[in-house]
Amino acid sequence: MKQDLALRVLGEVMAWAEDRAREEFAWLLLMARLKYDGYNDYRAGARFIESLADWLQQFDRSERESAYEFIRHNLVYIDPAQMRHLVELVYPEIVQRGLAALVAIRLGIPAYRIWASSGAERAYRVALRKMLFMALSDGARIDLFRRVNVGIISNEQVVASSETADDRWQSLLEDLRKDLQDSTARFSSLFLLDDFIATGTTLLRWDEESGQWKGKLGRLWHHIQKVIETHLEDDWTLHVHHYIATQRAKDTVSERQLQAHAASGSGSWFDNIVFSYGIVLPSSFPIDRIRFGPFMQLIDKYYDTAIETSHTSLGGTDVRLGFGGSAIPLVLEHNTPNNAVALLWAETEGIGGQHAMRPLFRRRQRHI
Repeated sequence: MKQDLALRVLGEVMAWAEDRAREEFAWLLLMARLKYDGYNDYRAGARFIESLADWLQQFDRSERESAYEFIRHNLVYIDPAQMRHLVELVYPEIVQRGLAALVAIRLGIPAYRIWASSGAERAYRVALRKMLFMALSDGARIDLFRRVNVGIISNEQVVASSETADDRWQSLLEDLRKDLQDSTARFSSLFLLDDFIATGTTLLRWDEESGQWKGKLGRLWHHIQKVIETHLEDDWTLHVHHYIATQRAKDTVSERQLQAHAASGSGSWFDNIVFSYGIVLPSSFPIDRIRFGPFMQLIDKYYDTAIETSHTSLGGTDVRLGFGGSAIPLVLEHNTPNNAVALLWAETEGIGGQHAMRPLFRRRQRHI
């Protein structure tokens, strides 16, 4: 009953004729059930159709069609099943392939022959056990990663945070040596997991004021100084994997890593680092004023500077197109990235004569 009412309200808001309303309602009901109703941060008692009706009412009547068409045809929504699939692919597509190739090179055999030799398979198992898997954020789905790899990856090599207490580091090392029956064993690789990267700023950036490399990698570098010599092999590797990335972030992170290593020198920064991605959104993915002129006009008109903070200023622009001007039409089921266009997620009171922004997919704010 509540959904029927929301559909009637939406039809009135959009002023759809009966035939158009029938067609759109069928699509809306399907997409709400299959995808959009599963979003984590709607207001209590509301779901996609109610939120859409409310969101559209902030625009003038003549502008609502452009807003609706953008949602109808251009929004990309990653649902729980799709995200789970990306998590499930990490081991077979990234870890296993890379590790098998490495072991094969060490033993001088083709990678496909590892499973035909008990000695080679043992070498693979040892190399796998020497990997430590860590979450870079609460979006890393580290619990899901652990569950889908039960029996393959030990619980004692999956860690909820890359910033780990001293006693936890010690217990991880003790478990490794116990499992391998080797009192001198150390970890050969730290494998970091995260859900999404759009600009690379959160992961790695140069801070002019402090004269240091900052971001998650900068914090990790300082954090692991206490364990590099005792817990990690001399030629250890840092592997950073994001389930979803933009082409911009992929290019930027690689370039910044080279700059950081060149500026810091060997032994003062990560010497061996590998970046990988489950999906890379193409360079054509962000919206622009040529292809999305009418919707861009709404973005400019219905913007409240109240959403700008000291954290968003790190992106170097205002936030109408999202953090860092990313301009991506993307929503993740657990939260909307602040790199998405602000009109999708921002919520303000409209103080000082500015437009009070209504979110379609409310965002939980997280600092960089």
